[in-house]
Amino acid sequence: MIYPFIRKHRFQYRTQKMCTILQVSRSGYYKWMKRKPTPRDKRRKQLKRRIRDVFIRSKKRYGSPRITAVLREEGFAVSSKTVARLMREMGLKSCMARKYKATTNSKHSMPVHDNTLNRQFNVLAPNKVWVTDITYIRTGEDWLYLASVMDLFSRKIVGWATGPRMTQELVLDALDMAYKRQSPQPGLLHHSDRGSQYACTEYQKRLESYKMVGSMSRKGNCYDNSCIEAFHSTLKRELVYVIKFKTRE
Repeated sequence: MIYPFIRKHRFQYRTQKMCTILQVSRSGYYKWMKRKPTPRDKRRKQLKRRIRDVFIRSKKRYGSPRITAVLREEGFAVSSKTVARLMREMGLKSCMARKYKATTNSKHSMPVHDNTLNRQFNVLAPNKVWVTDITYIRTGEDWLYLASVMDLFSRKIVGWATGPRMTQELVLDALDMAYKRQSPQPGLLHHSDRGSQYACTEYQKRLESYKMVGSMSRKGNCYDNSCIEAFHSTLKRELVYVIKFKTRE
């Protein structure tokens, strides 16, 4: 560990002084400098180079798990712990999500559906199960709200809408887009949280007109709708938090 430190700082401090302070011989350091790299050294150097490339290509958004997955696809047999350690050595740190909290209002007296989905997230065909949720994006004009509809089979976002307020019109616009784009057969299972936007009469009438079956998360249980919430989390971490939006548009 000492020799690499001396090599890294050799243009800032005199080599002799560093060797004296760190209690190693100068001859030993120069011998180490001249030695041929071992296969392990070569692999470590190659890993560091690829980690840095992937990190920069992701615009500094990927952490060690995502970079590990990319490296494994390229044929590297490497663990997430090794990638995390090498990233720390190189001073590479992914953009961290900032924590805000804004949720739909579930404290209402409107009827709610049972949790028919019950975390059965593996779906065998498209347009059989949709999940939906609302998230929020900070802009120079205050919050912009985003309602998304996801097909659980492909995890594709089939409908979305944005607006300055978290209203029933926002979620209706997202649902209408999804229905027009996909034209699902009757019986599709539609899952959401218990927010008033989804429980309101107008939204429930729209589900009935589209011949969809309603399902809602249990009260206060975010895991019941974790797929769409995970998408929104990734969207924020990899896009929203690394860009400053001046306007809602």
